[in-house]
Amino acid sequence: MKKELITFIMLMLIGAVTAPQAVAHCEIPCGIYDDETRARLIAEHAQTIEKSMKQTMALSKENPINYNQVVRWIYNKEEHANQVQHIVTQYFMTQRIKPDAKNYTAKVTVLHKMLLAAMKCKQTNDLQHVQTLRSLLKEFEVLYFGHALK
Repeated sequence: MKKELITFIMLMLIGAVTAPQAVAHCEIPCGIYDDETRARLIAEHAQTIEKSMKQTMALSKENPINYNQVVRWIYNKEEHANQVQHIVTQYFMTQRIKPDAKNYTAKVTVLHKMLLAAMKCKQTNDLQHVQTLRSLLKEFEVLYFGHALK
């Protein structure tokens, strides 16, 4: 019995150490918010998505095509689009935009459009979707902060 208990505890400790760590902002709520940083992160993710699209398109024109690198850039694009969607939903929509907030409907509408633009970025290499994402971010910044961030 003691041996099984020790084995169980060791397995739990190994699992705790090796389990993936959540990198999302908490929903406790902790009260620690940095809205401008989150908006800047979305802009940075958009820049990375754009670079990933350009790299994918350039690599696809090479002969022979280095499919390994193409796949890596596509995966990178997808991950950064997912991060945009995560910040929009888990940070702004669930934690920061309150139903009684000024311009609530306009803010939620722009955020929803940002989710759609990020989805389109995952689906294609059309750089117009990145431009749409950026312009929507600026529109959201004006609604949320009262001005576009620099």
